[in-house]
Amino acid sequence: MQVQYKIWLEKDHEQVFGEGLKNLLSAIKRLGSIRQAAAEMQMSYRHAWGHLRTAEKRLRMQLIVTKVGGETGGGTELTEEANILLERFERLENTLDPLIKDHFRRIFLD
Repeated sequence: MQVQYKIWLEKDHEQVFGEGLKNLLSAIKRLGSIRQAAAEMQMSYRHAWGHLRTAEKRLRMQLIVTKVGGETGGGTELTEEANILLERFERLENTLDPLIKDHFRRIFLD
């Protein structure tokens, strides 16, 4: 037996950040493209774009900056605020994971 859990952040009783947005922002950061990130996550560009817009509205902050194509090509970058949010969420996950697993072992397996 093992423990499974999900962590998400809420604001005004609405989910504003969770695993899906974390994965999307991480992929955008790594790939520099919403389209490539969406393809990697097997979701449509439209769904990814909608997910970002909904999150920005609920968080009341801009998460991405898009650059129009040209000689150097277009692309998408995370804002400083999005990078901070992503890093803090990952820190929270990395802090809670061993605690939850340790407590599970002590409560259920000892």
